[in-house]
Amino acid sequence: MNDRYDAGYGGDQYELVGYDEYNQPVYRQVPAQQTQQPPQQQPYDPYGQQQQQGYAYDPYGTGTQQQPPAYDTGTYDTGQQAPQSGYDPYATGTTTAYDPYGQTATSGQQPRVAEQTAYIPQQGGPAEDTEAPKTPETGERDYRTEQFAFVEEPTDDSEDVIDWLNFTENRTERREEAKRRARGRMVALVVVLALVASGGVGYLWYAGKLPGVSSSAAKSGTTTAAGAQNRDVIVVHLHNTAKGGTSSVLLVDNTTLKQGTTVLLPNSLALTDDDGNTTTLAKSVGDDGTSGTVDQLNTVLGTDIEGTWRLDTPYLQNLVDLVGNIDLDTNADVPDPDATKKNAAPLVHKGKDQTLSGKMAVAYATYRASGEAQNAQLERFGQVMQGVLRQLTSDPTAATTTVQTLAQILDPPLTDKDLGTFLAKLADLAKSGDYKTALLPVQNDGTLTAQASASVVKDILGGTAKSPDEGSAVRVAVQNATGVKDDTEKARVVLLNGGFTFLEAGTPSGTSATSKITYSDAADKENATEVAKTLGLPTSTVTKGTVAANADVSVVLGTDYKPSSAS
Repeated sequence: MNDRYDAGYGGDQYELVGYDEYNQPVYRQVPAQQTQQPPQQQPYDPYGQQQQQGYAYDPYGTGTQQQPPAYDTGTYDTGQQAPQSGYDPYATGTTTAYDPYGQTATSGQQPRVAEQTAYIPQQGGPAEDTEAPKTPETGERDYRTEQFAFVEEPTDDSEDVIDWLNFTENRTERREEAKRRARGRMVALVVVLALVASGGVGYLWYAGKLPGVSSSAAKSGTTTAAGAQNRDVIVVHLHNTAKGGTSSVLLVDNTTLKQGTTVLLPNSLALTDDDGNTTTLAKSVGDDGTSGTVDQLNTVLGTDIEGTWRLDTPYLQNLVDLVGNIDLDTNADVPDPDATKKNAAPLVHKGKDQTLSGKMAVAYATYRASGEAQNAQLERFGQVMQGVLRQLTSDPTAATTTVQTLAQILDPPLTDKDLGTFLAKLADLAKSGDYKTALLPVQNDGTLTAQASASVVKDILGGTAKSPDEGSAVRVAVQNATGVKDDTEKARVVLLNGGFTFLEAGTPSGTSATSKITYSDAADKENATEVAKTLGLPTSTVTKGTVAANADVSVVLGTDYKPSSAS
């Protein structure tokens, strides 16, 4: 690389003196010499011999003194003679100008040419004023672009500011998005709560448990959907092995409404035996056994009983002991049946939250005070059954084990597993409070009233009157609207003589001018016509309509009924 810059042939010459702060080369003009001398070749001394004068090196010993190259140190003209700027490695004071092109610098003082002194970054700057020079036109300082190099240099501060702005913007967007999501979740939660509340209110209304709704409205709603409800029913017969007698109840599990019920069946309930004769529930249990009684109950109540559980008093005592005693609100003081003294303390005390053992529970369930109706004792038995269910486990497997521990022989088709599973479901309902006890209203003659058909037979049992088997007597429910009380008995005698089963349906509050005979099943139309003829009524009184739940034909006797005309 050449250290000089030739502007052209014969023109001015420039030499490299250094580099500025931007790593750009800096040149200066080489002054022209007054006397041009041909360049002399620098001799080569292969043997490294030195000249004695000025420590010059003369390899051939020719006496020609070679001076070391001179370097311009950027001296300044102060009016005095310029100091020697040549390079003297041995500090002898003898200098030789440095010629980068191999020419020997001329000896003698060279005239200085007015020029701008170059600045080499590696060396110290000039001692003169470093401020920017003033322009002659305006008198103000002339600033150059390189003095403001910091403007062009990229800085990290601007990138930091941009990053901070982006971070702030992203953070704000995230906050807004979080607020939007929170509002969306809140709206969804309100909607879900509203749906749950409305569904709960609807269920309570449907089940008749909504506060403020009348019981009649609840019953009406339940009756309307009675046909679509599913019920599991078994009958329980308690046999008093010590004093004799039986007590019967129905255990009902309404799986649709999640409602359990104990239906108390009075012993005076009128049934029809296999021969078509009227009998009572108590007599049917004793004479016809369990299977015959189930069929008769199905006919009267219009329900479907799935099994019979004969529970003798010793088994009831063991059952109460197995579940760990029961708590009841007793309504009477029950004497100890094993007491020998007259004034012995009662075995069961009257009061609330009385804890009864197995023996005490049997005594209370079978107790009937002197002069009391059988229904009073039946209600105590129902209390004991509900207390047992509250204490029984809700686990079907454990309940089955309890039943098996009793070591009973159940009446087919009921099995230990079926009974245990059934009782476990009722136990769960009894613990949650979805359990009640209802008495089947029966008149003195054992017949069912319209009230019983509406409140128990239809609402609880969901039953409808079934047509009797072929060969059995047609059941006729009679209401006396003639205003004459004896007409009921006269109609009863006439119907029984005609081979019909008489059922008393009560006496309405007012009288009716005309009699009316109705049937619900088309197969009973002929039977209704025969009933009209037997009572001496015209066949025009026979119409299709609603009948009592336990009857095949319903009769309303009006003032046109004449017992003397009956055949």
